[in-house]
Formats: sequence, C-alpha cells, structure tokens
Amino acid sequence: MLQCLILELEMVFSWLNLLAKSGFCNITGIDYSPSAIQLSGSIIEKEGLSNIKLKVEDFLNLSTKLSGFHICIDKGTFDAISLNPDNAIEKRKQYVKSLSGVLNVKGFFLITSCNWTKEELLDEFSEGFELFEELPTPTFSFGGRSGNSVTALVFQKT
Repeated sequence: MLQCLILELEMVFSWLNLLAKSGFCNITGIDYSPSAIQLSGSIIEKEGLSNIKLKVEDFLNLSTKLSGFHICIDKGTFDAISLNPDNAIEKRKQYVKSLSGVLNVKGFFLITSCNWTKEELLDEFSEGFELFEELPTPTFSFGGRSGNSVTALVFQKT
C-alpha cells in the first residue's frame, strides 16, 4: 500500500481530497498550524474521507514518527520557506534533509513552485534526488519570449 505525505501550507483540501477520492488509502497531511489542521479535519469529516490522517508538524523540525513515504507532494511549502527572511538558505537545506528522511529510496517528490525555475529547483534538490519528469504548466508570452509562471517537477529519491 502506497503512503502519501502531503506537504502543503494551509492545505485545506486540494491534494488530500483528490487523492482520497482517487482511491489512495494511506494519506497523511501535515501543517505547522493547528488551525489549518483543524479546518482540514472538519472538511475531511464532512466529506466522509476516513483514509486521511492529519498531523501538526513543522517540516523543518519533524518528529521521528514520519517516515517510509512513497510519495511526497509540496504545493507552496518550499516557496514559503524560501521567502523566510531569517536564514532562508539554511532552512532550504533543512527542508531537503527532512524530505530525504521521510521519503523512501526510489520514492517520488512532486513540487509546484511559483518562485523557482526548473533550473533553480534542479540545483536545490541536486543532493539525493534526480529529475524524473517535468509536468506541463500554463505558459505566457511577453516581448517575443515565452515562459511559465509556475514550475511543476517530479523528482525521484536516489
């Protein structure tokens, strides 16, 4: 049985709901905010989704109880950590260390970022992870050049 860990600030429901309704049965959502967990819990209860566990956890200071995951999904947590004015470089390194600790070897890490380019993310996750696939995202054109406002990548732990 696959174990999914959802890393999402203010997760309120996006990936949790989608995965649970798609048949995944061992899903854990974490957030450092007890109120975010409480809100997500009330939505999950209302939807009748019993296959989702929620935990209050600070991803940069994880308890040892979180490990053995096959898939980790981040939609905003790495971006938020990167914008922290207090020692962001060290916090990004700690994020990669925490991710490596919770994810199984050959496990997948899906990240969506509106702050980082593909090349920058490849550099940030170069230790212990390799690019598995780049997911398509909307493009825009301006001044004769095209680009993406969002980057979505799938890494595999080596």
